[in-house]
Amino acid sequence: MASIRRTLSPSNERHYQNGNQYSVQSPSHKLVLNGKSSSLLYSRKNYISRKKLFYRCLVFFVLGFVLGMAPFGGFDDARSSDFSFEIKPPVVNVKEEMKDVVIPRPDNVVVNSVKLPGSGEEVQGKFDYVSRKLLIVVTPTYNRALQAYYLHRLSEVLKLVKSPLLWVVVEMNVASAETADILRKTGVMYRHLVCSKNMTDIKDRGVHQRNVALEHIEHHRLNGIVYFADDDNIYSLELFESIRSINRFGTWPVAMLAQSKSKAILEGPVCNGSQVIGWHTNEKSKQLRRFHVDMSGFAFNSTILWDLKKWHRPTSDPIRQLDNVKEGFQETTFIEQIVEDESQMEAVPPGCSRVLNWHLHLESRGVVYPGGWLLQKNLDAVISTT
Repeated sequence: MASIRRTLSPSNERHYQNGNQYSVQSPSHKLVLNGKSSSLLYSRKNYISRKKLFYRCLVFFVLGFVLGMAPFGGFDDARSSDFSFEIKPPVVNVKEEMKDVVIPRPDNVVVNSVKLPGSGEEVQGKFDYVSRKLLIVVTPTYNRALQAYYLHRLSEVLKLVKSPLLWVVVEMNVASAETADILRKTGVMYRHLVCSKNMTDIKDRGVHQRNVALEHIEHHRLNGIVYFADDDNIYSLELFESIRSINRFGTWPVAMLAQSKSKAILEGPVCNGSQVIGWHTNEKSKQLRRFHVDMSGFAFNSTILWDLKKWHRPTSDPIRQLDNVKEGFQETTFIEQIVEDESQMEAVPPGCSRVLNWHLHLESRGVVYPGGWLLQKNLDAVISTT
């Protein structure tokens, strides 16, 4: 008889007496289980490593933040730090090197030759580099027959004066085109100012015109020597060169005609060397004046007008000429605002040995105005219509 044999199932289940049933797993099934456990183990290790990396980054971030906020120095310290290096030149013995070198005087610099670029020619000459004080020449003027002649004559003298020089010309009410045209053609550095005062309230127009110039000098703080030069006076070139040496206030005698026009008189200081020891005066009515000097017989340092600390001025009141004083007292009342006495004055030139300008008081009456100039009154003239 044929026998029938049942094959065992893959599970190969076995029953024991105690009723428990165990299953025997196949090798392939063990492989699957081992694969699952290994993937779980890898994912757990990866999670732990990421966690450690996160904590490390957090620690370094906190450490960097704390170090950044620590007061080890600011941006200014880093900016002010000098990261440059210095290359020191070799030590040179200046005395040995300059032993045979001759240095010329600054007031007499001679250049052997100068080659002009592009010309190919050499120019020989003497170049003067002397530093000079600025001369501020103040001239009040007004419309009259010989105004053009006076301005031209004065400008010819000023053109010969060594620079720097500033000519301040002041007119009344309006700057006339004729005066402006004359000033442009002189070749002298100038400023054309206008005194806008009501003529009915003016006692002496020259006083207000000079005050306008003084206000201009004070406002712009011009540093130089101020000199009041009327256009109808006569001046020597030596006068302008001499007043550059004035420190505070300088004065000199002025020659002028007497009222009779028959003789010349002197008005100004009596000097002993560079000191003022007295005054020339020829009129009894002027004995009450403190300083007997003409308006064109003195000059002063312009910084007195605006630098109070340098000259120890007791008050800050502006220095101006006065219009409410008697005729002839404008000069002395003005000078009293600049100096206290003769000890603060300087004689120009030393010893007052020469007359440097003349005040002649020559009137130009009965002279016809040049064409184009303003006339206050019509001239009597007969014009033929034929």
